[in-house]
Amino acid sequence: MFYLDQNLIFGVAGLVGGVLVVLLVSWFRSRQQRVQIELAKNAAARIIEEAKKDATTIKKEAELQAKDSILKERLDFEKEVRETRRELQNQEKRLIGKEEAIDKRIEAIEKRENELGRREASVKSREKTEEKGAECDRQVDEARRQLEQVAGMTREEAKRSLIDQMVEEAKHESAKRIRVIEEEAKEESVRKSQKIVALAIERLAGDFVAERSVTVFPLPNDELKGKIIGREGRNIRALEAATGIDLIVDDTPETVVISGHNPIRREIARLSLEKLVSDGRIHPGRIEEVVRKSEQEIEEAIKEAGQKAIFDVGVHGVHPEIVKLLGRLKYRYSYAQNVLLHSIEAAFICGMMAAELGLNEKQARRAALLHDIGKAVDHEVEGSHAIIGAELARKYGESPKIVNAIAAHHEDVRAETILAPLVDAADALSGARPGARREMMETYVRRLEELERKGVEKSYAVQAGREIRIMVQHDIVSDDEAARMAREIARKIENEMTYPGQIKVTVIRELRAVDYAK
Repeated sequence: MFYLDQNLIFGVAGLVGGVLVVLLVSWFRSRQQRVQIELAKNAAARIIEEAKKDATTIKKEAELQAKDSILKERLDFEKEVRETRRELQNQEKRLIGKEEAIDKRIEAIEKRENELGRREASVKSREKTEEKGAECDRQVDEARRQLEQVAGMTREEAKRSLIDQMVEEAKHESAKRIRVIEEEAKEESVRKSQKIVALAIERLAGDFVAERSVTVFPLPNDELKGKIIGREGRNIRALEAATGIDLIVDDTPETVVISGHNPIRREIARLSLEKLVSDGRIHPGRIEEVVRKSEQEIEEAIKEAGQKAIFDVGVHGVHPEIVKLLGRLKYRYSYAQNVLLHSIEAAFICGMMAAELGLNEKQARRAALLHDIGKAVDHEVEGSHAIIGAELARKYGESPKIVNAIAAHHEDVRAETILAPLVDAADALSGARPGARREMMETYVRRLEELERKGVEKSYAVQAGREIRIMVQHDIVSDDEAARMAREIARKIENEMTYPGQIKVTVIRELRAVDYAK
């Protein structure tokens, strides 16, 4: 029984185990199926998503292709339209050209017809004119014979008389016409020139200068005169030999006069004498040493003066040698006017006039500043200072316009640009200011004698020879002839004389009517 129950228990256990195994297997299978189903769903979802993306991409590509196709067709259409329009325009131009050609041909035909008509009328009138001309010639010959008989002159004599009369009338009319033209030109030129000169002058105020042909050096006391002279005059001889000037030690109290034509050497002597007097040691060896130092100081002063002038005027790129030449002008004088100050003043005036005329102001200033550099070289150099200055400017790299302006500012050469007359005018304006220059009496007398030797009867030179006044007889010389005479005398003075500035020629024709009451 126990054995049977044991088998029954084993059978039931086996049955239960089989059922459990079957259930476990079926559970595993169902789980695997669910997993596969889930995987299949995920795969299906991915496939669907990828299909949607592919569909979107394909749609966008199709849209882009469609847009490209539409754009290409539009461009082709617009190109075709432009070509068609261009062709229509060309055809229209050809038609217009043909119409114009036809119109020109029609006009030419009409002109030709009119010309033929005029020629025909001219031929007819010429035939009539020839007939009348022959009749007139016969009448003229007859009248001429009668005139010769009445006048008692031949045809040639009458012709000469008529020619002389016509020449006199032509001279009279030309003189009147020239006078009117000159008056109009003078009025216009004076008005414009006065405006330009006034604008330039009123913007500049320069200092007047005084000429110094000698330098007066003051001494603290008269005892120093003996030291300056030295034993047997060796000190004064050494100083004169070193500086190249003359020292005048006379009875003038506490004064030594430094005399010399070279202003730079005179300044070196003054500076050297000042150092020697302040030091007290005056002997030949010391004199030579002090003169050398003074020369170096003067050279530096010359350089500084040239650089300052260039800076004041506002030019640049000037060669160092020209800077030195400008500095040397500080010690040069022309008719008592300092040449460096005159050059700076002329540069400003020239620049102002150039600005008023719309020209290059800096170039005008440069030319006027350098116009007198020829005066800076020693007197041993031959030639006019204008030509010498032009050669120096050309040597040191100045432009051809500047060189020509320097050479032509005294009319030694022909002016090639408007810059030369401007420099000439600025030079004259700077020197002609009242008090700017002072001329010597000998110059006045020489100019007066030269003017009065021109062979003009009853002439007077006034204003130091800057004006000529000529008295003429009113019954012989007319007003027009007086104007012509003034012009001819002015031209003759220009051709035969040398003078600075300008000379005014005035011809005076005066009629005085006098009567007496009885």
